[in-house]
Amino acid sequence: MSNTLILASQSPRRKELLEQLGYDFICLPADINESVLPQETPEQYVARLAIEKARVIAKQYDENVVVLGSDTSVIFGQHILGKPASLDECIAILTMLSGKSHQVVTAIAAVKGERSDVIVVKTEVDFKVLTEQEIKRYWQTGEPQDKAGAYGIQGIAGQFVKQIRGSYSAVVGLPLYETSQLLSAFGVKSSMTKD
Repeated sequence: MSNTLILASQSPRRKELLEQLGYDFICLPADINESVLPQETPEQYVARLAIEKARVIAKQYDENVVVLGSDTSVIFGQHILGKPASLDECIAILTMLSGKSHQVVTAIAAVKGERSDVIVVKTEVDFKVLTEQEIKRYWQTGEPQDKAGAYGIQGIAGQFVKQIRGSYSAVVGLPLYETSQLLSAFGVKSSMTKD
C-alpha cells in the first residue's frame, strides 16, 4: 500500500506548490499555538511549528499516512515579522524592509508514525525603496493582510523585490526541491516519480 499524503495547511499557495510537484494529497489545517518561545531563534521557531503542525494531524491517523507540515517566517535582524493587523502595522513592517535585505525562513517537516524529519530553508530577499504612498496603495489591494512580513512575493509585491538569493518557492511557502527530497525519503511518490 502506498503512503497517503496529508498537507497540514489550508494555505492555497502551499496547496498549489505541492500540486505542481505532482502529489495526490488532502489538506487538513492544524490548529496549534504559534507563539514564539523565549530564547527561540527564527530557525528553531519555524522548525518547531512545522513539526507540531504535522504531528497534530499525524496523531489522528495510522502509520501509512505521511503528514507534511510547513511554516514560513519573514525575519529582519532577529525580529520575526508576523501578519499585519492594521494599515499602521503594514506601514511599519514594509518601511523596515524598504531598501534593505531580509531573510525568509521556511521549515518543512514530515511525520509518519514515530518517524519525523525537518528541513529549514533560508532565502535572502532584497527590497527596493518603498514610499509610504506605495505601501498604502498596496494595503488597499488586500494582499498584505494575511501574509507574514506584510507581503506576498507571488503577488503584487513581486515588483518590490530587486533580487533573491535562494529558493523562490520557499518564500512563497514550500521549497519545491527540498519538499520532493523529503517526501521521497518518506516513501511518498508523485506522478513525476511513479513507475
